[in-house]
Amino acid sequence: MLAGRRVVLGVTGGVAAYKAAYLARRLIDRGAVVRSVMTEAATEFLGPHTLAAITGETPVVDLFDADDVSPHTSLGRWADAIVIAPATAATIARIANGLSDDSVSATVLATSAPVVIAPAMHTEMWEHPATVSNVERLEAFGYHIIGPQTGALAGGDIGVGRLAEPERIADAVAGVLPGGPLTGAHVVITAGGTREPIDAVRYLGNRSSGKMGNALAAAAARRGATVTLVTAGAALEHPRVTVVPVETADEMAEATWAAAQEADVAVMAAAVADFRPADPLDGKLRRLEGLPAIDLESTPDVLGGVAAMVNRPFLVGFAAEVGGLDEAVAKARRKGVDLLVANDVAAPGSGFGTDTNQVTIVLPDGATEPWSLMSKGEVAERLWDRIAELRKREGPGT
Repeated sequence: MLAGRRVVLGVTGGVAAYKAAYLARRLIDRGAVVRSVMTEAATEFLGPHTLAAITGETPVVDLFDADDVSPHTSLGRWADAIVIAPATAATIARIANGLSDDSVSATVLATSAPVVIAPAMHTEMWEHPATVSNVERLEAFGYHIIGPQTGALAGGDIGVGRLAEPERIADAVAGVLPGGPLTGAHVVITAGGTREPIDAVRYLGNRSSGKMGNALAAAAARRGATVTLVTAGAALEHPRVTVVPVETADEMAEATWAAAQEADVAVMAAAVADFRPADPLDGKLRRLEGLPAIDLESTPDVLGGVAAMVNRPFLVGFAAEVGGLDEAVAKARRKGVDLLVANDVAAPGSGFGTDTNQVTIVLPDGATEPWSLMSKGEVAERLWDRIAELRKREGPGT
């Protein structure tokens, strides 16, 4: 949460500097008070008046031409958090080596606030051993690195080095600040669809993308939780989220059960395969060898394993159904969850891979709460509100 929090936005001299204006707006929309600081090179890509108009404060550019006699120390003490976006290879090198010869690096060296670094540069620069070493050093300082992403770069090529999107950077800033409603809580979330091998190249799986689990993890992190995301899909990057990549139901069960031992809340959003080939082939099945017979066996019940734990966490299950939700109500009772989120994946806008979801909340007593179609991010935010209500009702220790 950023309401009332003081954020210093540092902008350095890369083509992606224009996105800093969008980032400033995202931070302000979330309630942050933003001041900015720019290198001289950054002003070649983004006019200081643009940031002044957005934030209501003139950016600090020249340390010797400011009204404040020591603008970098004033900003460093004022900040609840500092974010450098974009961070060029040169600025990363300066900060990593303790140099303070421009306004941005001097401000970072003059603060004890958490620092988020969002690199942006060409692939060759990002992968150069010097940059790799400098980034590792920043991480050792406790700074939080967000991105870069893979995509189109300024030279027209495609590669890693593209600035993370402003929304993701704003999430990262919120994530490094203490004080959210889930501060101190450990949350375990499962996501994606497991893949059970048939042979060395084929698998049984499903269409789950992991988007809902990622949205839940991002929302929990924004609220201050420490998150363990056990995922068989593409994972998000966030300084409060530890990603545990898995592929099969066995791997997901092992990782989830281990993490859930110390968790306060477990949200089982993954689509775990119920069955797997009993005897997967080490090699490859060949068409010329004829139609194979594949015997199936049951996979571990990941949700059931958490439910059976002594002093288990507050437990939220997910149920993807087709053509109705009667089985979801029965599942909520059978599994003994505190809350079950059901959706008909055959309904328009509510299937696997979509950016929206229409869910029904099922309570242990069978009561249901149908929600309207909304983005998965909105579902995640509303679900955490509902979890908070139920945990508070059940009292301490839930």
